[in-house]
Amino acid sequence: MLIFQGIERLKTTFPAKAFTIDGRLVGDIGEVLATAEFEVELFTVQTPIHDGETPDGRKVQVKATFKDSLTMTAVPELYLGFKLSKTGEHQLVYNGPGSLIAERFAHRSGIGEKQLSFSVKSLSELNKAVPEEKRVRRRAL
Repeated sequence: MLIFQGIERLKTTFPAKAFTIDGRLVGDIGEVLATAEFEVELFTVQTPIHDGETPDGRKVQVKATFKDSLTMTAVPELYLGFKLSKTGEHQLVYNGPGSLIAERFAHRSGIGEKQLSFSVKSLSELNKAVPEEKRVRRRAL
């Protein structure tokens, strides 16, 4: 199958990521996007809340989806969310403090305690209000 050939190519290009087909594949792709486009260094060991950190020491959680929502369990210091498409294109949905997501959705039962889904549309709207200095910086091209 072509999917497995693609996974092998990804593993060759990004050997630090597993790209397992059993649910980790989309997350690993999101993390690769994050490190390619933003000043994020991924942790070498998985941690429960954060996937990496910025050069100034801020912790970052990275999420990706092909669907119309992204998830969050605990409130991360910073959150990068991507919507992926089958064409290979992607959209940055949210780049900013996890606390802004928690504040915006404080009315939802379990916020910061259990996994909740947030629509891409609502996170994109919230993203517009994030001050530039609170975002993960993009890499210089």
